Amino acid sequence: MAFELPALPYAQDALEPHISANTLSFHYGKHHNTYVVNLNNLLGDAAGSSQADLEAVIKDAAGDASKAGVFNNAAQVWNHTFYWNCMKPNGGGAPSGELAAKIDAAFGSFDKFKEEFSQACITAFGSGWGWLVVENGELKITKTIGADTPVAHGQTALLTCDVWEHAYYLDYQNLRPKYVETFLNELVNWDFVAEQLANA
Repeated sequence: MAFELPALPYAQDALEPHISANTLSFHYGKHHNTYVVNLNNLLGDAAGSSQADLEAVIKDAAGDASKAGVFNNAAQVWNHTFYWNCMKPNGGGAPSGELAAKIDAAFGSFDKFKEEFSQACITAFGSGWGWLVVENGELKITKTIGADTPVAHGQTALLTCDVWEHAYYLDYQNLRPKYVETFLNELVNWDFVAEQLANA
């Protein structure tokens, strides 16, 4: 069984006006799909079909220069699949329950979390990702460059914002801060984030 492009959790136009169907047609239909195709071509008969298989491929290839192509494509398949689930129509706002309490405890307030998360996303140099993760039982904001992913660092991802230019350029041009602000205020699926925390 080869890895497959997972279905989006919503229609391609469901995030409008914040992220256009045009952006998703390229980002999901072209970029994400190409990572899946490349990964299967690189792995051949060794390709898997589950999220657990994908995470095992990432961990096996991490730090091995001879497997850089496998790592980059596998990590990007995982990162993008996770990113789609971090958003929903009519999302954004503030979390509640245990997630809200843990964010307040870790960062002082939700506003402070938004400030630090935004800064991580905005200052990721070139192409990359901003993350909220659990590491050693603690919430932490981090950023990765290129295809790098928390899966390779023993962290549990809770939330990510894709700051590769193809994620936002058709809609926001060079205004990455505006895209990140919109992501937090209008798009985040806090129910999904809370579910990741509960399973961490």
